[in-house]
Amino acid sequence: MKQQTPITAVILAGGQGSRMGGLDKGWVSLKGEPLVQHVIRAIEPQVDRLIINANRNLERYRELGFPVVSDSLVGFQGPLAGFLAAMTRIEAGEILTLPCDGPSIPKDLVERLASARRRERSDIAVAHDGKRLQPVYALLPVRLRQSLQDYLAGGDRKIDRWYAQHSVSHVDFSDTPETFININTPDDRERLEKGQSAA
Repeated sequence: MKQQTPITAVILAGGQGSRMGGLDKGWVSLKGEPLVQHVIRAIEPQVDRLIINANRNLERYRELGFPVVSDSLVGFQGPLAGFLAAMTRIEAGEILTLPCDGPSIPKDLVERLASARRRERSDIAVAHDGKRLQPVYALLPVRLRQSLQDYLAGGDRKIDRWYAQHSVSHVDFSDTPETFININTPDDRERLEKGQSAA
């Protein structure tokens, strides 16, 4: 269900893929389809807009039919750089961030994050799998752009330290732990191809 405040999904595909041998993980195939396509299909019905944060293969990503934004910080600076790139592109509303290598997404991901943020009147809603926080699955307003820009300008890149500067809702997704299965290595991909759980 789409919310009243415009929500833009930001698929984070800007990493180095170091544990995947340097491959661009968005284009790693799972069950005959690129990982990024799995994510797009799952999240697009839940949001108003969708953009892709990528630092390689830009034309290939654009061919998917969505805007592509690259990090303004050079050298693969992590997910917060992708957050900022998206916030710089979007004028208002909220962004829903999620990685390109997590192909299993619940149909109510956005609804649950948005409900928690509004109920608790928090700045940021972040998914929790019942054991640990999943910080790149987050819903946050574009108005935090200046705060993030200042934080990154100070040289820090740790996502939890920036979150700590704001009020954060930890949203329980312990009923859908498969949501947070990420394909980080070739072995992870192989296990999911066979229908097994990734490590």
